[in-house]
Amino acid sequence: MEDVESFTYLGSIIDKQGGSDADVKARIGKARTAFLQLKNIWNSKQLSTNIKVRIFNTNVKAVLLYRDETWRITTTIIKKLQVFINSCLCKILNIHWPDTISNSLLWERTNQLPAEEEIRKRRWKWIGHTLRKSSNCITRQALFWNPEWKWK
Repeated sequence: MEDVESFTYLGSIIDKQGGSDADVKARIGKARTAFLQLKNIWNSKQLSTNIKVRIFNTNVKAVLLYRDETWRITTTIIKKLQVFINSCLCKILNIHWPDTISNSLLWERTNQLPAEEEIRKRRWKWIGHTLRKSSNCITRQALFWNPEWKWK
């Protein structure tokens, strides 16, 4: 078996250092593609903002946040995710530069949570599901795994 810097497993990029940066970058790219494919929906005058946001949550945000419960979250990752989400929401609301809107007002108008809070909730939900699994489940065992070797 060869030693590699990173590999893709079940649609997620796993790197040698255990970081999530490459995976998040790939997720943003996939979510951007999903968003652009729905351009006709975002430009539609017949659909309400509420419907557009629901479509965004199910078709774009789900792609963006896939497997986020296991990411190693940093402030840089949160910022990248939030910038992408906010730019999509502004396009849905037809807000273009130089017009501006505060993040809190944007989230209020679209009934969204900040990315950090949403990921935190999803992570707690995932941990709850994992802890309710049987004790011989490998996912549950991984939560409590403690390597036998020590750092010198």
